[in-house]
Amino acid sequence: MDTPAVLIRNLAKNYGDLHVLNGISLDIKQGEFVSIVGPSGCGKTTLLKIIGGLVEPTSGDVLLDNLPPQVRRREGYLGFVFQNPVLLPWRTLEENVRLPLDILHRNGAIEERIANVLNVLGLTGFAHSRPRELSGGMQQRAALARVLLYEPNLLLMDEPFGAVDEITRGRLNFELLRVWEKFRTTILFVTHALEEAVLLADRVVILSHRPAMVVDVLTVDLPRPRSPQIFTLKRFQELTQWTRERLNVNSLT
Repeated sequence: MDTPAVLIRNLAKNYGDLHVLNGISLDIKQGEFVSIVGPSGCGKTTLLKIIGGLVEPTSGDVLLDNLPPQVRRREGYLGFVFQNPVLLPWRTLEENVRLPLDILHRNGAIEERIANVLNVLGLTGFAHSRPRELSGGMQQRAALARVLLYEPNLLLMDEPFGAVDEITRGRLNFELLRVWEKFRTTILFVTHALEEAVLLADRVVILSHRPAMVVDVLTVDLPRPRSPQIFTLKRFQELTQWTRERLNVNSLT
């Protein structure tokens, strides 16, 4: 049996008297795409930060391919993409993309890799543009390119498309699916958009109101690769509605 990319056991997190996570256990397979949904403020971002080694849990365990998150983070095992792309305004798109490698002093022959990642994400021709010259969608693709350049095994995405318009968000969803099909990086994707969660994922993890627990895990039995025609499928609509109903039931205090 393959070692899970992410293994979580009895994870809890408190901030003083505020109980955020309560006994979460979950396994994520290598190369799996998992969406995480839950009520606002239930602790989805905290969960990602613990998995990424940015926050210590109060109790419980997290292992990334059998090693602690702090060890894996130093190895470049994982990458983060947040709602704000965090591009440095004085650097070009290419300079922003290569920033992590500059920090890690990995300055070898990477020009071909940069060109390949920019091409995969449709950014060829914008390498010398500044962030202010890019649309919101292009900035998010640049943030994704920056992470993919050093080829992480695990990608943690916290509502990465929440700040762009609906049309751009739809395009970015299918761009992400195309990139995932190519690289097969394990992805944990936090979102409030239930259609987005079902569209993207192999499984959807549903969290309860804070303190968050896993109340259901939905297996998305829809064919891949996925295209815009998926929205017309009765099964897609059924899965989205089921997720909405389970989320509504467990959003109550």
